[in-house]
Parts: sequence; C-alpha cells; structure tokens
Amino acid sequence: MRTFIQFALAGCLLAATGTAHADEAKFLQSFKGNFAGKGIVKVTTDAPTVNVSCTFKSNATSTSLALDGNCRGLIVVTRAISADLKAAGAKYSGTYVGSRTGPAQLNGSRSGNAINLGIRWAKEVNGDRKAQMKVEKTGENGIRLTVVDTDPKTGKNIVTSRIDLRRT
Repeated sequence: MRTFIQFALAGCLLAATGTAHADEAKFLQSFKGNFAGKGIVKVTTDAPTVNVSCTFKSNATSTSLALDGNCRGLIVVTRAISADLKAAGAKYSGTYVGSRTGPAQLNGSRSGNAINLGIRWAKEVNGDRKAQMKVEKTGENGIRLTVVDTDPKTGKNIVTSRIDLRRT
C-alpha cells in the first residue's frame, strides 16, 4: 500500500509539473508580437524624469522570451533596449541590455501575470549593483516594463523606468 501511495504521489507531481510547463509556455507566447508605447525613464534615482516613446518586437517560445526595442526621449536621444529570458518552470534567468553600465543579469520567477526579476547591474548604479524589474502582461494586448531601484540617500524605492506598451 505504501508503494502505491508513493507511486500515486510521484504521478501527481509529474502531472502538476507538466501542467505548469504548459501554462508557462502559453504565458510566454502571449507576449509574442510588435508593441509600441510611452513611458518614463530616470538615469539615476535623483535625475529628472524623461518621457520616452518606445517600440518593441517580442519573440517567444515555450521556454524563452526576447524583447528587443528602442526608446526615444528628448527628441534626439535613442537607446536600444533588450531583455532575453529563459524559463525553467516558473523560474527565469537572462540578460538585460539598455543600461549605460553594460549588460545586466536577471533572475526571478513568475507570479500571476508578471515576471519579477532581480537585476544585477554590470557596474554600480545608485550606490549598489541591485534593482528590480517587472515584465507584466496587462490585458490581452499590453505589456508594462518597470524598473525599481533604491535611492541611496533616502533608502526609498524609486521607479526609474516604466513603459506601457500595446500590441500594434
């Protein structure tokens, strides 16, 4: 009887893992397409806010998400931005390019309609090398990209970028 219970439990765990993988694949593929939108960016926590206009192309597979885009601010300043993520179940890791410090490492997990990621900058930004990024599905056709960093002077969390995109 004990062997049967262990076997049944193992079967349930395998089935749950398969369902989770299928759900993750469907979630990732919902990001696929071309997107455009607007937002705000701060180079540092104490810098002025700059309004930006952005376009992104998003490619997705059952285990990866690649966001490649450009944001333009102050009429003449354009910056390439990208995030390449790999999924292993609900855990994510990858690289973010867009900071003036160089490529940053991303690690985190999915919670509901959002992928919550810790950022490890290539060099110190705002007094340390850590920040948070959220890649969030907003409705059927929207994505919100948010980066939050800690202000070294006050210890408060500051939104250093928030970009709302819609499928085009």
